[in-house]
Amino acid sequence: MKQLFPLLAIFFSMYIQAQPAEPMVRVVVTPDRSSWEYKPGEKATFSITVYKDQVPLEGAKVIWQTAPERFTPFRIDSFVSGKTPYVLDGGALKQPGFLRCVATAEWKGKKYKGLATVGYAVTSIQPTVTMPADFQSFWEKGKAELASMPLDLKLMPMPERSSASTNVYQINAQGYGGSRLYGILCVPKKTGKYPALLQVPGAGIRPYGPDLAMADKGIIVLTIGIHGIPVNLDPAVYENLNAGALKGYPFFNLEDKDRYYYKRVYLNCVRANDILTSLEQYDGERLMVTGGSQGGALSIVTAALDKRVKGLAALYPALSDLTGYLQGRAGGWPHVFAESNRWISDKPEVKATLPYYDVVNFARNTTVSGYYTWGFNDETCPPTSMYAAYNAITAPRQLVLYRETGHWTYPEQTEALRNWIVERFESMKR
Repeated sequence: MKQLFPLLAIFFSMYIQAQPAEPMVRVVVTPDRSSWEYKPGEKATFSITVYKDQVPLEGAKVIWQTAPERFTPFRIDSFVSGKTPYVLDGGALKQPGFLRCVATAEWKGKKYKGLATVGYAVTSIQPTVTMPADFQSFWEKGKAELASMPLDLKLMPMPERSSASTNVYQINAQGYGGSRLYGILCVPKKTGKYPALLQVPGAGIRPYGPDLAMADKGIIVLTIGIHGIPVNLDPAVYENLNAGALKGYPFFNLEDKDRYYYKRVYLNCVRANDILTSLEQYDGERLMVTGGSQGGALSIVTAALDKRVKGLAALYPALSDLTGYLQGRAGGWPHVFAESNRWISDKPEVKATLPYYDVVNFARNTTVSGYYTWGFNDETCPPTSMYAAYNAITAPRQLVLYRETGHWTYPEQTEALRNWIVERFESMKR
């Protein structure tokens, strides 16, 4: 019973983080095209309705603005909400990209926000980041260094987390550069050979649990952390690290491409595949990787670095086209080159480092089938940056849009992605 309460806290915390909040007052911004897409130069018209108790709310003051995502608004105005939608001219973009209309309503001292983001010639969005001449040799050297390090895999059974058909273990292995790699491994109990799925994490510092839903389908599943610490500690440990020693980790050692924080992270994703392919239950052929946000980025990176990977499924990939800000448009999370981070990004060493880690340059080298999904309203990973990576991919690809979504997913969206993984594994078997 003593172990139950920390576990419930973990699951409750993860559930809350995964759900978009449903406010009492909803501000609905709607573009005038169901496709949410326009040709450069075409005017976008938006309508705004404020709802309370599912009926239009009268008397709320609403301020709206339109702008390219994450940039200074070029149109700002206000109105008082009524029974009918307020219609506005949002302007237009002359170049490929995204135009966002944000409306904020004030009602009884509280503010409520809604937005809609429309795309302009999205399939023509091109990356701004360049490929370093030694990009391939840089990562080949890193992989060779990793391969010289013993796996030193330790499996610690977690019977309390296992199911009737799946054994669960905490794993602890030798990682890149003297680090340790921790995660949660699920292995089917029935004797046989199985496909393997690597789950890579979104940004942050948190505990992880087993994905029994996928594992019980007859899939070996490894869910990893990236920070070199066990993934089943008390939640307070991660909260303290997030506020202290690991706060701002995406900016650690940006001035040095050999010491940047993500070098160990990227290579340890390859090490995670070393773990999966070393298991006697692995079928030797079917290996895929999946994740969202930072995990979406790591999915593309891992598939490009490791030719053992046969497929990837990425939700709203971060770390994409980071240099977009230098060309007057939104760049990817963690927004290193945004105006607020000029204290670090103006350094020439930073500009030299990041092309080695930009997801676009890994997307250019991806050769396996991929499933990609995101929404136009994502304020964390701008769709401009994600399309810059997606449009650089020459491998078989499928993009499934849920335009209304931001940095979150519908249950149906997650289900579709997971079904694609299962079906992809089945097609490989045939």
